[in-house]
Amino acid sequence: MLKEYVRPDDGMSKAERKAEAKRLQDKLTAQQMALKEAKIPVIVLVEGWAAAGKGSLINDLISEVDPRFSSVFNADSARKESDRYPFLYPYFKAIPEDGKLLFMDSGWMEATVRASLSGELGKRDYRRRILSVNRFERQLRDNGYLVLKLFINIPKDEQTQRLQELCASEDTDWRVSAYDLWQNEDYGDFRKAYDAFMTETEEISPWHILDGSKKSLLKYDAFRLLTDLIESGLAAGRCHGAPVEEEFPLLPMPKLADVDLSVSIDKDAYKAELKELQEKIARLHNVIYRKRIPFVICYEGWDAAGKGGNIRRLAYPLDPRGFDVYPIASPEPHEKARHYLWRFWTRLPRSGHFAIFDRTWYGRVMVERIEGYCEESDWQRAYNEMNEFEEELHEWGAVILKFWIHIDRDTQLERFTARQNTPEKQWKITEEDWRNREKWPLYEQAVTDMLEKTSTEYAPWYIIESNDKLYARIKVLRIVAEAMERAIDGKKD
Repeated sequence: MLKEYVRPDDGMSKAERKAEAKRLQDKLTAQQMALKEAKIPVIVLVEGWAAAGKGSLINDLISEVDPRFSSVFNADSARKESDRYPFLYPYFKAIPEDGKLLFMDSGWMEATVRASLSGELGKRDYRRRILSVNRFERQLRDNGYLVLKLFINIPKDEQTQRLQELCASEDTDWRVSAYDLWQNEDYGDFRKAYDAFMTETEEISPWHILDGSKKSLLKYDAFRLLTDLIESGLAAGRCHGAPVEEEFPLLPMPKLADVDLSVSIDKDAYKAELKELQEKIARLHNVIYRKRIPFVICYEGWDAAGKGGNIRRLAYPLDPRGFDVYPIASPEPHEKARHYLWRFWTRLPRSGHFAIFDRTWYGRVMVERIEGYCEESDWQRAYNEMNEFEEELHEWGAVILKFWIHIDRDTQLERFTARQNTPEKQWKITEEDWRNREKWPLYEQAVTDMLEKTSTEYAPWYIIESNDKLYARIKVLRIVAEAMERAIDGKKD
């Protein structure tokens, strides 16, 4: 691919190409406004050899773009976060809002090739990385993003000359890293690795190889490819991908109607076990932090089921420096303008920390499904996307526990009425709560579908019987404590 690459001759003179590049530059300026109106986001990934001109090309591309609606991503920031977060974290974090452009100075390709050739990634981990990249690019495409992937190619002798020129001056030698010199020394190995990566990540978003030997050619080709992509994207409109069904290790789940909600616990027994479990969790949290095991705890459930009180009992024994609780409400405008998983990717815990979500990404297949806040294809596709998301967290090393806090309709009515009639609790009840109650059968079906399609071996759902709130709290603490012990036993120092 790279070894044999020769740019096709288009028959244009240098003057003609320069004039056409200026026309395309002006076209991109106009297209940016059209993208904003159509709410279509664009990601331009610029990969290539060290000293090939990635930075200069990005400068050219953004020169006529309104900086209020574009941003630049630098791969150095991703490397700084790589040891505390999942591989895809910095890239998901960087994705632009609807109608904006993101230009990436290297990204998931360079990170993968570097880790592979350094020995950081074994064969199994490399295959997982390729799977992650393809899933990421498919999710972007299916959620309406336009993605352009460019690789700037230069021969080894050209790279050697450019690196030597940079090193010859004290004003520019800082731009040459040990990694750049290693890449030049082992040029052939890197070329094979780049070729393999491009071949294996070509299906969703194609790669475009550009000749970096002449800046005028590089600039023209990049503007042509970008404006062509945007033109076709604007003509097609915002994409909503079809549902994808992959194989995941699903666990059998009971139907909500079959769950016995009569279980309870004596108040004295509750107090004694609560103290014991909280002390145990506090001890285990120190080990979890030392071993850098991240925990992701998800709470969903009926209104008035007791999620808040349950979360408080779980959070109390945790070191406050090592956990965050995220109450998830309707997305803010800047969140709604991105991939729906973005606001959860950006709230992931660092390794060794806990993230506790009061409501989660599963709103996509419950409230958004029932209230019509997204297209049918969006929520149907989301089951697979959320399984992929959680598998990514599991492969990173996270422990994922998902709790459905369950009560029956009569218990909910009793609690709603009590809140309505108690002045200090009236803030807990809204007209929306009463309206949602009328849709109980619809929500019950949505929850049943969710449990059946997303309870996996690596991210199981636990139905927590909460007609007796005390019993529910103890059950959750037991599950968390047992999961912490298993994680510690399975993680070598």
